[in-house]
Amino acid sequence: MSNKLNNPIWVMSSAYDKLSLEELIQTAVKVGAQGIDLCVFRKDGTREDHTATHLEYDEFTPESASRLIDQFNANGLQLSLGAFENMIGGDPEQRIKNQNHLLKLIRIAYLLGGDTNNVKVGTFVGYNHELGNEIDGFQKNLEKYKEVFEPIVRYAESLGVTILYENCPMEGWRSSRFTSTYNNLPATLAARKLMYAMIPSKAHGEIYDPSHDVWQNTDPVEVMKLTDINRLHRIHVKTTRNLSTRARVEWGGMYPMQTVDASLAQAAGVDVPQHDWDRHHYEAMLPGFGGSDSMDWRGFVDTLQSRGYSGPFEIENEAKNSKDTGNFAATNQGFTTCINFLAPMLWDLDVEQGYTYRSENKLKNVHVEDIPVVTIDQL
Repeated sequence: MSNKLNNPIWVMSSAYDKLSLEELIQTAVKVGAQGIDLCVFRKDGTREDHTATHLEYDEFTPESASRLIDQFNANGLQLSLGAFENMIGGDPEQRIKNQNHLLKLIRIAYLLGGDTNNVKVGTFVGYNHELGNEIDGFQKNLEKYKEVFEPIVRYAESLGVTILYENCPMEGWRSSRFTSTYNNLPATLAARKLMYAMIPSKAHGEIYDPSHDVWQNTDPVEVMKLTDINRLHRIHVKTTRNLSTRARVEWGGMYPMQTVDASLAQAAGVDVPQHDWDRHHYEAMLPGFGGSDSMDWRGFVDTLQSRGYSGPFEIENEAKNSKDTGNFAATNQGFTTCINFLAPMLWDLDVEQGYTYRSENKLKNVHVEDIPVVTIDQL
């Protein structure tokens, strides 16, 4: 009897933003994945980094859902949805648009079977810096989160859909001229625990990406030991190599590198950010592709297995030597290599095929009744 849990390995579609849905599906099959986390960002959104839109979200009907399920079943793939934007801060007009878009995705997930088919909806929470700059600013952001998300979670729960928060701090989301790089509320384990205490519903949980804790000098293995495993539904497979740069010594590993007057920095011989994401002295990588990283993947997977995590491992390819090259073949190589890296830790050894995933049941064509699109002011 195997002690492995047979976790599927998925691809996140943001790396394939130029592909059609059909091209994406064929590419996912080609690289050896068992599912796709479909990015469904707003087409009129303001975010420019690592986004994609792989579903026509404004005209999605029960018939659309049935066709999509048949398409994924024909290719042996599972699916989820996601769009990652600021829901509680930033420009007020964009904030409302982001909230309403999330509600559209919850409706689509419902039409696709929701929790019955393990179709979750990924999102950020974001951060409200106007509140954050006040005394007790973090508490005020928690209260803003509850105000915005309590009706959204209630709506998702009524439809049998689970919302998942990703833990990326979005450290480059604002200009490097700002002091702080904490731009997404659920970026730490403590924040996520506080969020669940404020909204106890089981209809929300998390996508955990260990790379974001690595550059914060936090061990993902220890985070997983203290995580509520029932809240953990997805693992993002992405990693970090912490760089031994002069800037890390000058500015330290705890605080972001700061922007100062360029002539002053030159006179002092001090490094300053070259762009908004150049503040924490790391390189984004995929495990096993192009060198070692700053994380114990074997210990991480062993901890997840010991705690009974059975969900997908989703490869999010933002690697400097893969997706960021702009080379399609190198992007595919990153995914394939990463799957082979994970396979001995997640899958059983087959006599003829080596480490192999044991196929799951197909998606159910649930044929639910249509429901109207709702907006945040209606909840």
